Amino acid sequence: MRPRILAVDDEPDLLELVRMGLDSAGYEVETAATGAAALDRLRAAPPDLLLLDLMLPDLSGTELCKRIRADARLGELPVIMLTAKGEEVDRVVGFELGADDYVTKPFSPRELALRVRAVLSRRRLEGPSGGQLRRDPLRVDPDRHRCWVKDEEVVLTAKEFQLLVSLMRRPGRVYTRDQLLDEVWGSDITVTSRTIDTHLKRLREKLGEAGPLIETVRGVGYRFAD
Repeated sequence: MRPRILAVDDEPDLLELVRMGLDSAGYEVETAATGAAALDRLRAAPPDLLLLDLMLPDLSGTELCKRIRADARLGELPVIMLTAKGEEVDRVVGFELGADDYVTKPFSPRELALRVRAVLSRRRLEGPSGGQLRRDPLRVDPDRHRCWVKDEEVVLTAKEFQLLVSLMRRPGRVYTRDQLLDEVWGSDITVTSRTIDTHLKRLREKLGEAGPLIETVRGVGYRFAD
């Protein structure tokens, strides 16, 4: 079966360009012009990847992304932001919301197809997690994309969750910011080291009393307490 892509944008011409380009690259493409329509399709039959415009007429792409990441069924859905905004701050906001990649309009259909393939390939390579990860008072289930602190569930974005799992799987190992960027975002994504700092700051805040388990190694990077 061909991977299913849901493209969400309020520009009919762009949606047709996306549909034709990805169809020729071997993907099955569905489209939606509003956030509400996209949510209905996502809940009825989650696709393999979501292409999401930030500027929608009813529900903003950022709000839609937040709802997806907070949904237990859709929390790990790969998301590529598709938008006319190209400033660094917009890219950072997109990644902080859990986007896997960010494509700025105008773009070529070939570039978009390559980005889609790269994101889907990274998700497949992540593979099974091998069971729950525990370190009192923290418990993480990578397969189910769930996290608890003292049995109280904590909702994390996709990137926050991936960072936490990467660090927990190798306690005591020090990661540089570049290593974390490469492991979680992939080497083909251009983001700054500030992205890592921002994500880990928010992750620590969400983890509460378990937050200090993520340690800063000054001048180097981060590690999970050994």
